Amino acid sequence: MNPSVTTPFELPVAGAEPRERADAVRNRARILSTAERLFAEQGVDCTSMDAIAAAAGVGKGTLFRRFGDRASLVLSILGEREIAFQEGFIRGAPPLGPGAEPVERLVAFGRAALEHIDAHGELVLAAETGKPGQRFRSPVYGAYRAHIRALIAAGAPELDADYCADALLAQLGAEIVMHQRRGRDVPLARLQDGWEAIARRVLG
Repeated sequence: MNPSVTTPFELPVAGAEPRERADAVRNRARILSTAERLFAEQGVDCTSMDAIAAAAGVGKGTLFRRFGDRASLVLSILGEREIAFQEGFIRGAPPLGPGAEPVERLVAFGRAALEHIDAHGELVLAAETGKPGQRFRSPVYGAYRAHIRALIAAGAPELDADYCADALLAQLGAEIVMHQRRGRDVPLARLQDGWEAIARRVLG
């Protein structure tokens, strides 16, 4: 096994848009800050795009042209947090980043992902539950899948890495994690221990 295996995947949420005019940058920042405030005050499900546009002082058409739908708007709000998380497993310190055995990196990834979802659960859930299949088409899911697939291919080459990557990521969907945490009051540490047990069985 190669303990320094890394994922050849660029961060999907950084630098994807062309340079914007200064007024467009200001509008975008105002929309994002307004949406984040309203989501925190009212909840994501109770905040309409109409309300966000009105509070931000932009037309509804401008809001939809810029972000498409609420799930895409939420993804943009999560952008900086997502960049930091991905920086951790792509270029950070081991065991989350390169330099540890694949099984240790897989364990660390799941533990960090569960913590990330627990901290930003409602936003992550809204980003994942837009149009049908949106989670699986998102560049964020693609980054996670590529990372896990690379770890499985390095740590257990006899397994079907494509299948196993999707199967493992099913346990990290915001809907199931938030149901466990909020609906069943399962402690975060228990979810993390459960992930570690499965990861060690897969790559043990």
